[in-house]
Amino acid sequence: MKKALYFLSLLGAMPLIAQETPREPGHTDNNKFSQMYNQMATPNMFRTASGAPGPAYYQQQADYKMDIELDDENTKLYGTETITYHNNAPEPLEYLWVQLDQNRRAADSKSPLISSQRMGNEYTANDFSRNYLEQPFDGGFKIEYVQDANGTPMNYIVNQTMMRIDLPTPLASGKKIEFSIKWWYNINNYFIVGGRSGYERFEEENNNLYVIAQFYPRMAVYNDVEGWQNMQFWGGGEFALPFGNFEVNITVPADHIMEATGELTNRKDIFTKAQLNRYEKATKTYDAPVIVVTEKEAIAAEKEHSTKKKTWKFKAENVRDFGFATSRKFMYDAMAVKLPTKTVMAISVYPKESNPLWGDYSTRAVAQTLKTYSKHTFDYPYPKAVSVSAQYQGMEYPMICWNYGRPEKDGYISDLTKYGMISVIIHEVGHNYFPMIVNSDERQWTWMDEGLNTFLQFLTEKEFQENYPSRRGPAHKIVPYMSGDQKFLEPIMTNSELIHQFGANAYAKPAAGLNILRETIMGKELFDHAFKTYANRWKFKHPTPEDFFRTMEDASAVDLDWFWRGWFYSTDYVDIGIANVKQYYVSDEKPKNVEEQEKLFAGRRRRDLPSADAKYVYMVPNDADISKKLKKPLDTNKVKSLKSYLKENYTPAERAQLKAPKYFYEVTFNKPGGMLMPILVQLQFEDGTTQMHHFPVQIWRKNNQTASRVFATDKPVKKITIDPELKTADIDVNNNVWPAEAATSKFDQFGE
Repeated sequence: MKKALYFLSLLGAMPLIAQETPREPGHTDNNKFSQMYNQMATPNMFRTASGAPGPAYYQQQADYKMDIELDDENTKLYGTETITYHNNAPEPLEYLWVQLDQNRRAADSKSPLISSQRMGNEYTANDFSRNYLEQPFDGGFKIEYVQDANGTPMNYIVNQTMMRIDLPTPLASGKKIEFSIKWWYNINNYFIVGGRSGYERFEEENNNLYVIAQFYPRMAVYNDVEGWQNMQFWGGGEFALPFGNFEVNITVPADHIMEATGELTNRKDIFTKAQLNRYEKATKTYDAPVIVVTEKEAIAAEKEHSTKKKTWKFKAENVRDFGFATSRKFMYDAMAVKLPTKTVMAISVYPKESNPLWGDYSTRAVAQTLKTYSKHTFDYPYPKAVSVSAQYQGMEYPMICWNYGRPEKDGYISDLTKYGMISVIIHEVGHNYFPMIVNSDERQWTWMDEGLNTFLQFLTEKEFQENYPSRRGPAHKIVPYMSGDQKFLEPIMTNSELIHQFGANAYAKPAAGLNILRETIMGKELFDHAFKTYANRWKFKHPTPEDFFRTMEDASAVDLDWFWRGWFYSTDYVDIGIANVKQYYVSDEKPKNVEEQEKLFAGRRRRDLPSADAKYVYMVPNDADISKKLKKPLDTNKVKSLKSYLKENYTPAERAQLKAPKYFYEVTFNKPGGMLMPILVQLQFEDGTTQMHHFPVQIWRKNNQTASRVFATDKPVKKITIDPELKTADIDVNNNVWPAEAATSKFDQFGE
């Protein structure tokens, strides 16, 4: 009775205790492992929860027939196009949106007005004249007409880089409309005006080298996510485009050599008989490029300046865009590339100023890119991939891209120039896969093409040459960015126009993250299957970020919400350290500080005992320095209770298979950084051998700040290191090593 009264009195005292020590207020779910239902768009019939296109998925189609003429003398481009637009959406469309990207360089463009300006202390005469004296370059589209299939003018309005065409009656679902546009514009010298396309001037010989893109009014994307993607082109975010079929006739001076998107349908009208024979040889040559247009022929054309014209005719199916390059300076080489299901052509065009660098490496880099990317995604579906030498350029279009990198005038080629050129060729050719085929919205999410492409670029560079000096891809390369000033960092999931450090954010950080997923978190087999699944699900379609995130989990059975949240939706950084190390030895003598613990946990401890009469195996803290041998290592002859237990419960054969640890280390890890990551731990023993341990990221699941592990070894440990190979982008390696004085940075060794 007294016990009952005493118990009740304790209960009666509890409210007083609660008043003196108020409870902490409740909080929302802030665990970094929580699912990302709030961040991701709701799955639907268009895009499923698995990350695959849904049963109601649709996309529009825009087909083009164009006649283009290049006025080389006056650097102008003239064009007419007929667009056939197919409305595959379930709803009717009241108007159409067309992109006029050249208007970014119009005389009244607002693009130059969105950047802050400051006065400089000094100017070159050229810069001062261009900035303050001259009229701005007028490179905008001059629209001469927009008319329907019957030649009737259509109503339209131009809003900077977008043109809305109003339809007399809505375009019904499943129907198509045909209309025509005529235009011209002044081609920009991109050395002076800038831009992704334009011309390079060779003044001494009165020649131009043209790389032409965004040269025609292009249909905007209409889809289930954005409706019309009609965000203005300010210059940072690139392009969102529908797929279609192209027939393009391009008239240029007769002595020009050209390459473009699509197959050349009148090659016999363009090339000489000797050049045709060389090209035919190239289609059967797999080990080295064949010179189709020689340097001698290019030099002769440079001097000729023909007044005649030729029309090159190209046809491309199921592409999202069209680009071309033309010059009388071009040499041309090509080779065949054997893929598992087909053979395609790798081609390079370049002026003599690019040799011998381009002749040695360009087409080989194209070929390697097609092989590596096809292995990790799908076989390259187009008939060719072309690399064009254009100084200070790096830009991509279906089947063709322009790339920088040339020897110095005295012929010197530095490693920086050589590997810079090879890397940009791999990168720009790689864009055929992302976004030219896996057609993401570059205007919104730069990382979906640049980041994925940079990751595959890194894999290609490793296959192109052993010990290739890759700038981006390895985890440690992103550390300087992730450890930078947070005021200038944005999550990867940031619109293209809002990013401070574009290259690091949209290229390097996504690539490093995918590399960490592949090598450290998922493993190559699971990652490669999931990545290939994403590429094949969304080739020739329009994926969103959620489609990528969901597919990677769906195809691998790896929960990655914590990774997407931390790496893509935040600016958290990785910093995992060793907070404490305790050493223990085994004894059959009870230490004094164990007695009270034994009383407290007696019930639980007894249930855990192997047998009723077995004694405890006591773990006794040892204050000895880690570099010294423990004073009392496990002696199974001395600990008779353990020896007896083993003898009673295991056969001699089974006992021979048991481990015999002598040293015990309780290691507590902390996480000063907010980004979760697996814990990679290397134990280095006194005899010089090492042992790696990999703890999954879920070790942080109930405590995002600390985690502990016990290492039982048969040899004394000399050193403990977290992430010794720098695979997790840990920004501070000085807390990665125990004892602390052994810490050294490997960043200098690996290079930045």
